Amino acid sequence: MLKSLLIALALGALLAVVPVSGQAQEGYTVIKNGEIPSHVGKGDTFTGTVRREHFFRPTEDAPYGVSLVTFDPGARTYWHTHPLGQRLIVTEGSGLTGTADGKVWEIKAGDVVWCPAGVKHWHGASPTTAMQHLAIHGMKDGKMVDWMEEVTDEQYAGKK
Repeated sequence: MLKSLLIALALGALLAVVPVSGQAQEGYTVIKNGEIPSHVGKGDTFTGTVRREHFFRPTEDAPYGVSLVTFDPGARTYWHTHPLGQRLIVTEGSGLTGTADGKVWEIKAGDVVWCPAGVKHWHGASPTTAMQHLAIHGMKDGKMVDWMEEVTDEQYAGKK
């Protein structure tokens, strides 16, 4: 229920502003389920099993994208930054997020994370529980994310 509400609120607000794909009639757009296929996260950007569902990708008219990302227990992103920052809305389960200064926070369904532009960070599931979040990020100069090195087990555990 919380997941459905959060998705409806986030996507309803964003999609109501600017049409981004599909067939438009008087500015109204419907992106059909399956038009943008889901995919498994690549091994050079994620550790463990991660599935990404892109609801829509940024365009010049609407320079932001939204994805639903599901992490199996222990799965996580590599270190990365975003040129316009990133907002995460945890929809299910529990996870962890960390920054380059060694801080690690537990995050759970209903939590919202804001990572400012250029801040090196990672996020993923807890060691024992899957986690799912909406990821909202902008595009600047054609770029949404700068991927870096893998998060070590020590960094994931908060032991820097």
